[in-house]
Amino acid sequence: MKSSTERICLDHITIVLHRPRFPENIGAAARAMRNMGIRRMIVVEPENYDLSRVLKMATHVAADVVQEICIVSSLRQALSPFQVVVGTTARLGGEREIVYTPSHMADRLISLSSENTIAVVFGPEDRGLANDDIRLCHELVNIPTAEFSSLNLAQAVMVICYELFTAGRTVTESNAPRLSTRHELDGMYDQLRDILVRISYINPENPDYWMNKIRRFFTRMQLKAGEVSIIRGICRQIDWYGKKCREDGRQSKQIE
Repeated sequence: MKSSTERICLDHITIVLHRPRFPENIGAAARAMRNMGIRRMIVVEPENYDLSRVLKMATHVAADVVQEICIVSSLRQALSPFQVVVGTTARLGGEREIVYTPSHMADRLISLSSENTIAVVFGPEDRGLANDDIRLCHELVNIPTAEFSSLNLAQAVMVICYELFTAGRTVTESNAPRLSTRHELDGMYDQLRDILVRISYINPENPDYWMNKIRRFFTRMQLKAGEVSIIRGICRQIDWYGKKCREDGRQSKQIE
């Protein structure tokens, strides 16, 4: 097998800003992206999107990035087409157990980026990504700092984009898998939660506790689209069989 230097496919990288508060930060983030060769940005529910203020901070260098910004109304909608979603977090612990450094994260994405689209999500400047947002992510990344852990949004975007731009390694040629999209996974998780609640495997009053464990389990497996389809097919069969058993039970009582 041939060896070569493999790098991240930057055309498959999208920076997602979730509920940014200041248009200047959007523009500065766009400039940071453009410096590192990344051109795709999605902005979710911006608090105040003023194009003139965005362009002022982006400067003419990143004007093309700004002009192509896609603005959407929900994070779930924004992430639905992506096969890999990386969330950024300054907080650790709780549901944020497995968190990578930027360089480690970039190294993990090298082979995946050739056949999969990747979103890197940044939360609001004042509070970051919430737990509900984190549940939409496959992996988490934390930028190590000294005593003061809060970075400006554009600074954080620059650090991550720099690591993605410079990541590279010598590898033997192999085929990278096409992973399932966020939309495919979310549909599977919704179906799984419904089935597991109805068969009393998980508590309907706190389903996220067990679903978070299931999400982490499947994330480690890096499911392909066909595998998601198999799991959903099993869920449909369980649903059908449960309904059949209930119907058979009702008919038996009528006969008696």
